[in-house]
Amino acid sequence: MNAVDQAAGLRQWAGTQCAPEAPRAHAAPSRGTHAGAPPRTLVVVGLPGASPDQARRVVTLLEHWAARGQRWVSDPARWRVVPLAVTSPHLPALLDQQSRWALWVGSDPEAFRRAFAVLRRLHERQGPRRLLAVHAPELPRQGLLNNLRQAAWGCLGIDLLVMAP
Repeated sequence: MNAVDQAAGLRQWAGTQCAPEAPRAHAAPSRGTHAGAPPRTLVVVGLPGASPDQARRVVTLLEHWAARGQRWVSDPARWRVVPLAVTSPHLPALLDQQSRWALWVGSDPEAFRRAFAVLRRLHERQGPRRLLAVHAPELPRQGLLNNLRQAAWGCLGIDLLVMAP
């Protein structure tokens, strides 16, 4: 899949309406949400925990992408980030209720192994088949992210959307 197709698919994916919300763990607080505009929920797997600080890491990344001109982000304050353990008993219910899913990808030497293990567990639990890769802004597409995207698709049939340049 080329970069243009990925971007178009992500814009379409990101623009879909949120389904009714499910029970949640810790979510990043939304700051200054626009009146009348519902928050956009992003369920994130692979974070090192479910604390508000972990959710804030993802909100910070959305702010970075918005500042770099990624229009699909729109207002980062409208996003409600919900960290979720891949082993959570809420996973099946959230699959039916939430359309926006992401995978946290670290930048350390074990990041590929950890991220692929999360994807494999999602696959085993009939998890989402399309996820946005959320990662440190300095992580380049070449190497880890491309390898992870290719392995996710080739081995598991999971479409991992990568926004790195």
